[in-house]
Amino acid sequence: MQAHPHLLILGGTTEARQLAERLVHLGHDRITLSLAGRTEQPRPLPVPVRMGGFGGAEGLAAYLAEKAVDLLVDATHPFAARISANAEVAAAQTGVPLLVLRRPGWKAMAGDRWHRVGSISDAVAALGARPRRVFLAIGRQEAALFERAPQHAYLIRSVDPILPPLALPDARFIEACGPFAEADERALLTTHAIDVIVAKNSGGSATYGKIAAARALGLDVILVDRPPEGAAPVFETVEAALAAIAHGVSPPAPAEKRGV
Repeated sequence: MQAHPHLLILGGTTEARQLAERLVHLGHDRITLSLAGRTEQPRPLPVPVRMGGFGGAEGLAAYLAEKAVDLLVDATHPFAARISANAEVAAAQTGVPLLVLRRPGWKAMAGDRWHRVGSISDAVAALGARPRRVFLAIGRQEAALFERAPQHAYLIRSVDPILPPLALPDARFIEACGPFAEADERALLTTHAIDVIVAKNSGGSATYGKIAAARALGLDVILVDRPPEGAAPVFETVEAALAAIAHGVSPPAPAEKRGV
């Protein structure tokens, strides 16, 4: 019997976990799931897990070679731009095929009051000078950037505590992990008299409740657009990624041919 290829899945998303579970169900027994370690208590996973970073693209390339990885799957968060870029470079350097599993972003619907921006810094500026009541739902990694706009009142939600505490005169903190239902989000926004939401266009259903609630309440949403994708093939569903894995993925062009 032919051995299954060794897969390294760069994870941290629901899709990464689902892909690993499906592969195990199909009999794959050579899977490693890599987590950056930003969530303090990740959910149990059905495959061996590697925690922590690789040390940039060079470190990831060395790991791919050392562990004889046959296929690299980037199933990281849509805003994990650095690790995705490192994956592109490492795959090109080593010749290991790379595919990207990335859920599609949200699309505006009638009634949405979106103001789209290109970065978190742009989102801070987009709040304006007039004091507002802000629901900040971007995670903890870049929350400190909002210290530049202390005139606003913030309700800040993250999975893990934001440390060190933010230097904001009016901020309340919620620690919670989705999924979040639209009705609950609407109640939260109403209770705290929120008039604007700041969020990333993460896509998926788990955190869409706040977007639907904002539409129903007629609230503004400052929505941060995703960073651009690289050259690797992108699959939007676990099923599509499984089909690509089953049929094989071509190795990337050498780094020197791609201008890396």
